[in-house]
Amino acid sequence: MRIARIDHNGTPQTAVITRDDRVQLLPAEVGVLDLLGAPPAQRDELAAGAEVELALNEVRLLAPIEPPSIRDFSVFEAHIEGIVMGEGRKVPERWYEGPFCYFSNPHAITGPGDEIEIPPASQRLDLELEVAAIIGRAGRNLTVEDAGAYIAGYTIFNDWSARDHAIDEMRLGLGFCKAKDFANTLGPWIVTADEFERFRSGDRLDVDLRASVNGRELGDDTLANMAWSFEELVAYASRGAWIRPGDVLGSGTCGSGCLFELWGRGQEWAPLAPGDIVTLSVEGIGALTNQVVAGVPPVPLPPARPGRLRHRAGA
Repeated sequence: MRIARIDHNGTPQTAVITRDDRVQLLPAEVGVLDLLGAPPAQRDELAAGAEVELALNEVRLLAPIEPPSIRDFSVFEAHIEGIVMGEGRKVPERWYEGPFCYFSNPHAITGPGDEIEIPPASQRLDLELEVAAIIGRAGRNLTVEDAGAYIAGYTIFNDWSARDHAIDEMRLGLGFCKAKDFANTLGPWIVTADEFERFRSGDRLDVDLRASVNGRELGDDTLANMAWSFEELVAYASRGAWIRPGDVLGSGTCGSGCLFELWGRGQEWAPLAPGDIVTLSVEGIGALTNQVVAGVPPVPLPPARPGRLRHRAGA
């Protein structure tokens, strides 16, 4: 099943996209999480309650979910190799020891067709092609064997990055902030996990991944090249912590899935600029397209002004 959210008369509403690209609009009380959390038979019953059917080209698709949290991993070795190659370094040994992730901004969700503003003061905007697993039920301290049952579906994830901000922020060693919190694009819909089983190859998914800018393709990769499976990422995310319905777990950027990696490999690509059209294509899901537009200048802030007060003894 392909589960979407559309703008219906100014209100977000859940819909199912059929095989022939018809949009079946579900009753207002049926949410995306209702479908994702239901077993297949019940999901079909909910979808059977469609009240209106529209053509796909007649509707405006929204991001298919507004997640309560976003954990973004980095599990493609080729991506890491490209990034460090430009600095003459090797992939850190720590990367091979186990998966890791950072939390991104769930309040910066954008959807298919949305315009993406260049972040204030950034001159090096980049795309990032990922696939995101969507959690369908709550869990904690899951085993790898059990984790698959908690994945409700998959969608395309563009983890846009302001590379100049990222390089500057890494100097402090506290992680990313303004390099990542301006846009997280999901879409065009969520494909339920049962549909993705046809791509199963061992514990991975052999799914073709491609990214292009203005029709020029960056390269291609497959989800089968993930260093850890999605089930392993879910198990890691739930280690000592809860995962909840709607949570997004990004795969991290695939090989040849961003400009920064290609810059590291010595390829000539300009940073994204106003007017550029970015398309991410994932086999079994579809395509996610956005246009880059100019942003706004930053509000100026002064440098640090250290306080003069000190701790008073006995206070």
